[in-house]
Formats: sequence, structure tokens, C-alpha cells
Amino acid sequence: MTTHLLETAAELRTAALDGRTRAVVMTMGALHEGHATLIRTAREHVGADGEVVVTVFVNPLQFGPGEDLDRYPRTLDADVKIAEGAGADHVFAPAADEVYPGGAPQVRITAGPMGERYEGASRPGHFDGMLTVVAKLLHLTAPAVAFFGQKDAQQLALIRRMATDLNFPAEIVGVPTVRESDGLALSSRNRYLADADRPAALALSRALFAGRDAVQAGPDAVRAAARTVLERAGDGGPAVDYLALVDPVDFTEAPPGHTGPAILAVAAKVGTTRLIDNIPLEFGAAR
Repeated sequence: MTTHLLETAAELRTAALDGRTRAVVMTMGALHEGHATLIRTAREHVGADGEVVVTVFVNPLQFGPGEDLDRYPRTLDADVKIAEGAGADHVFAPAADEVYPGGAPQVRITAGPMGERYEGASRPGHFDGMLTVVAKLLHLTAPAVAFFGQKDAQQLALIRRMATDLNFPAEIVGVPTVRESDGLALSSRNRYLADADRPAALALSRALFAGRDAVQAGPDAVRAAARTVLERAGDGGPAVDYLALVDPVDFTEAPPGHTGPAILAVAAKVGTTRLIDNIPLEFGAAR
């Protein structure tokens, strides 16, 4: 299969395969095995007769002051090769003025209360910018189904809510987190980690796994088990932003007697790199 690189909305419209089910995988580039898993999942979903579009766009709206927009890795040639190997038909890699032809948009999507918690509290405006570009890319690519990684769990929850609240026709599908052999969740930002940072970074996944092991004892035990791992990492460990056990639908804190699904999420800075991770849990019998 040959993957075609498209840079304009006009090229994307021309390249559309008439009558075929289209799936889209949205990325900011710097593709890795986690992205490849999303693309392969999309390919399997639509089959040989379907069409898979991978978007590559580093969205300036979702980067705040002092964040890593300028140094965010841009590896388009390598991205196209990875997308091709995973089964993509097209890589849509527009320039900023193609996505925002009038400059920064005056009308934007607002994430609402869910977008102000956790990641939203740490990165004000981030989710507004993310939802705005996802909405635009859903319009531009017009997929039947869109695939997103569960590693960005709050992002996934917000995209699902936006699709429901604003009547987007695309089905939104989450794909489980892909991890390296030592447990670290795959992320484009992992390349920023120095070798000396690796042990501290691994404390995040160890904390999540410890929480998972305590699930039968209830939510408070899960929080305590995860917190203990992070505290034991000591001064050389990650600088924790938050550790939270939340409802996966609206990202409100899970109460002590919570039953059903939940997400244990953590964010921390390791060296100069901010990392996030999470793990899905199930408490007792779902209501």
C-alpha cells in the first residue's frame, strides 16, 4: 500500500474514495508504536475496502505560554513511513494557515467544567484549543469513525462529550494505551527524557499498577497504594502535579463508595518533561 501525503483540504476532498467507509486517526506527528496501533486498529475496523486518514498537525491553540510548541518534534518523513507501514491510505499534514486561514480563530469550542479539571487546571485553555482543532479536523476529514488513544483519557472523554453535545456524526473510539517493555506509556515526549530520568518516569506506571492491584479494597485503598509508590520515589522521583481517581465520563472525583468503571490518572514532571498516564479500573458490580 502506498500512503499519499496531502497538504490541503482540496487535496483531501479529491483523494476521497467514493462510497468507502473512512476512519481517521488524529496526531501531532512524531509517530511511534502507539500511533501505529491506532492506525492498525482503524485499518482493521474499516477493512480492505475502507479508507484510513492520519492527520499530522501541531496545533498551536493547545499550547500555553512557556510550553513546548517550538521544540515539539516534527518528523513528517518518518511519520509518513510509519503511517504507511500501519496501513494508512493518506497522511493529511496541513500548514497552520490551511487549518486557520484567517489566523487564530475568534470562534472556538469551549470545554466547559470538565475541561477545567486536572489537565485543564494545569494547562488553562489547552482543552479549548484541542477541541477546536478536533472539531475542524472532523469537518475536514468527514470520517465515519475516529480513533483516539486512551492514554489521553481526559481528552478522549471531552471529545466524546463534544461529539454527543454538538451532534457530530462520527463514532469516537478509544484504543488502549501502548506501553514500553518496562511499563512506561508511549509518548512523543518520552524522547525528551534523559537516561537519568527514566527511573523517576517509571514511578508513574508503577503507581498506577499498585493502585490496580488494590482495586478489591476500594477507591481509598487504590489512591493510597498509588500515592505510596510516588512518595517512595523520594527527592529524585517525579514532581507530581496530580494523582486522581475519577469517573471516566465526566472526570469528577470518584467517591469512597464508588462502584463501576473509574480511571486512575497521574501527571508529573520528570526532569524538564511533563508526563501523563492513566489506567482504567472497575470497582465491584457496575450499577
